[in-house]
Amino acid sequence: MSFSSKTKSDLCRMEHANKDMSRAELSGLIHMCGSISFEGRSRMSFQVKTENAAIARHVFKLVKSVYDVDVEVHTTKNKQFKNRNIYFVKASSPEDSMTILKDLEIINLEGGYINLNYHVPQRFSKQRELKKAYIRGAFLGGGSISDPEKAYHMEFTTSNELYAEELKNLINTFDLLVKVIIRKNSYILYLKESEQIVTLLSIIGAHSALLAIENIRIMKDMRNNVNRIVNCEMANLTKTVEAAYKHLESIEKIKNTVGLHRLSPGLREIAELRMNFQEASLKELGEMLNPPMGKSGVNHRLKKISEFAENL
Repeated sequence: MSFSSKTKSDLCRMEHANKDMSRAELSGLIHMCGSISFEGRSRMSFQVKTENAAIARHVFKLVKSVYDVDVEVHTTKNKQFKNRNIYFVKASSPEDSMTILKDLEIINLEGGYINLNYHVPQRFSKQRELKKAYIRGAFLGGGSISDPEKAYHMEFTTSNELYAEELKNLINTFDLLVKVIIRKNSYILYLKESEQIVTLLSIIGAHSALLAIENIRIMKDMRNNVNRIVNCEMANLTKTVEAAYKHLESIEKIKNTVGLHRLSPGLREIAELRMNFQEASLKELGEMLNPPMGKSGVNHRLKKISEFAENL
């Protein structure tokens, strides 16, 4: 099961505090993945299509609990994708479907005509908990989230520009920065920053997915910190080795031309230590002196030796 499917299955196990929250979630879900068909004069039916069995059960449960009507579930095979099941959930009668669609403000009647409503219903956009439930339904119907081990990406897909803008504005009331792009005649609302995704998962109640992402973020941060430390130590080690090599070149030049006895006692002492302990750091060389000397003092003497060699 993908990370996205598991997140949705976990959301489907949530219990709602009241029927208004169930209505809000069902409205968002049907707006995103419901399909509507005419059943004769002024009669319409709807069905929800999904490949997630948990979502199919969830829609069945929501419709039954809120409207107490007969609900049908049909299953077919998706031959394009390894014969996976596709579930269709619908109210049994067109009359019940019309009641549900009007109550959830997915359709409205004006002048005897039925119109599709591409607005987010205002009654679900005023109270904080109803907004959360509506966004959760929209995610269940048309949302997805990438495996955080590979990338941070969460999106909602809808076919209507007006609805995309209204859903974006609803989500952004929670101080998020959802953006919209067009992809293959669809409107995609997306988030790419891990902190924003975690916040949205918290809003819709996907706490298991939230914890999984937080754990992965911690592990990635730890790996990045370790890599930074290792890279820093490697850079320092490289600088130390290069500096020691240059010091040895200068000392060998002096030794082979005029002899180390031409150096002052202090410089000769550090030169001999450098030759005998080629891999030692400046701090370690300083500790071998009597009396001991700090890194800056050792570095000063080695610079004097390099200058002496350059002047030869």
